[in-house]
Amino acid sequence: MRSYDRSVQLLMVNQFTINLGFYMLMPYLAAHLSGTLGLAGWVVGLILGVRNFSQQGMFLVGGTLADRLGYKPMIVAGCVLRTVGFATLGLVDSLAALIAASAATGLAGALFNPAVRAYLAADAGERRVEAFALFNVFYQAGILLGPLVGMVLTGVDFRVTCLVSAAIFALLSVVQIRALPARRAEDTKGKESQGRDGVLAQWRGILANRPFLLFSGAMIGSYVLTFQVYLSLPLEVRRLGGDGEFGTAAVAVLFAVSGLSTIVGQTRVTAWCKARYEPGQALTRGLAIMGLAFVPLLMATAVPVPGSGVGLWLLAAVPPTLAALLLAIGTMIAYPFEMDTIVRLSGDRLVATHYGLYNTICGVGITLGNLLTGAALDAAREAGMPALPWVSLCALGLACAAALYGLHRTGRLVTPEPESQPVAA
Repeated sequence: MRSYDRSVQLLMVNQFTINLGFYMLMPYLAAHLSGTLGLAGWVVGLILGVRNFSQQGMFLVGGTLADRLGYKPMIVAGCVLRTVGFATLGLVDSLAALIAASAATGLAGALFNPAVRAYLAADAGERRVEAFALFNVFYQAGILLGPLVGMVLTGVDFRVTCLVSAAIFALLSVVQIRALPARRAEDTKGKESQGRDGVLAQWRGILANRPFLLFSGAMIGSYVLTFQVYLSLPLEVRRLGGDGEFGTAAVAVLFAVSGLSTIVGQTRVTAWCKARYEPGQALTRGLAIMGLAFVPLLMATAVPVPGSGVGLWLLAAVPPTLAALLLAIGTMIAYPFEMDTIVRLSGDRLVATHYGLYNTICGVGITLGNLLTGAALDAAREAGMPALPWVSLCALGLACAAALYGLHRTGRLVTPEPESQPVAA
């Protein structure tokens, strides 16, 4: 880490802190809304949905603002919004205020996420792949530690959790104002400001970049698959192991395996892959491994379910844990090359806007993918076909890997098409 510029080091620490503050609060928000405040289930879903919609729907706008106004202002603005939003969630109980606070926390993510990644790509230079690998270590460490800190604080009072999280983001805002160097998009290219082009013209140029759009579509599957650590894998553990202490512990193991394996192995895996594979090859292999991650669960459906005892516990815990580990390995292989490929397909121009659109496309894909996965889980239970969701997820991963292989073989993962390039003066 010390080998990178101070700005890159700060961005990595920032991302750890952002995830720490976010994940110490969000896993417990639904229980607070439905339990402490006594809100109806549909209201809880509305509040949480507003946060997701405001983030996914505004990524493109956040990326565009970062390219026009500079990366640092958007990062700081996002942290300030999170400060206000999280403090409000802990201090108010009116529906209108809760919806506004939820929308603010989502908008905050849309502002700083594209800016952070574009800033990191700019200052890491030729070491982008390695920098994004190390970035993912800090990212996962925040996800792993956040819920543990939140569990302790929520045991005292959820409002304490909200206020501590808000204080973290407030401190982060001050640190970035004082220590993070200013960085504008044109600084990375030595060109005149890209703000001279209209926003709609810039968006049309990006939408004309077919390799970028094809790559974004192919990568949707990776996000749907990795999200199963939060959706289908915990549901499978609880289906077999129940909702008692064993089920809770087994689900905790899933998250621990996913986070710890990334923290321990990410930089080594990236160095190994970079020495042996081209970016397209690494992406293809990563997606293939993510698809094959569900094979242990598929094989487990052929085993008779024991009535109780150690056999039942092993069947409930081991296949989902193996799946979580393989998903983490596939993500470790793909993620740094994925982030680097976006920069290359952007032509190193309007990088934050490309990241914003990419996040929006993948966010919509996650929503649709989760709906279809949930439908497959329901259909599997009703039809007595427990293998159905695992076959579907395996097929999704292998199909996306095949799509990436095709893009790699045709050279579409190297440079953008001419329509997306700026017109020469």
